[in-house]
Amino acid sequence: MSLGKYALLVLALVATLIAGSWPALPPDAAFRWAVVGGGALAALNTILAHFLVVWSASRSTSVFMKAVLGGMVARMALMLVAVAAGVLVFDLPKVPLAVSLLAFFVLFLVIELTILHRRTSAPARAR
Repeated sequence: MSLGKYALLVLALVATLIAGSWPALPPDAAFRWAVVGGGALAALNTILAHFLVVWSASRSTSVFMKAVLGGMVARMALMLVAVAAGVLVFDLPKVPLAVSLLAFFVLFLVIELTILHRRTSAPARAR
């Protein structure tokens, strides 16, 4: 799947799931911003991860491993800084931010692994 299609899928999922859960969320604006922030951070994380895999897939194994593992470390640092900024600078509630980020992260991890598995699997042979 191309980066553009993947980004569109991810953003559509975030928008749909947040819009669908909006009436069930407490009316507190900070709580809602924390949920939106968690979804946005998870979306950014998975789009960056997909970009690194797509970019490095046609390169040598060494470049692939450096991009994927180095990218993972960089994305973890980015997420740490973003969550800390959300809590300390923007005063977002910790629990809704963390739960939203974790829920979207797990969802996107399953989707990403499914897409990558389909992309790298050998075509089935006819009997």
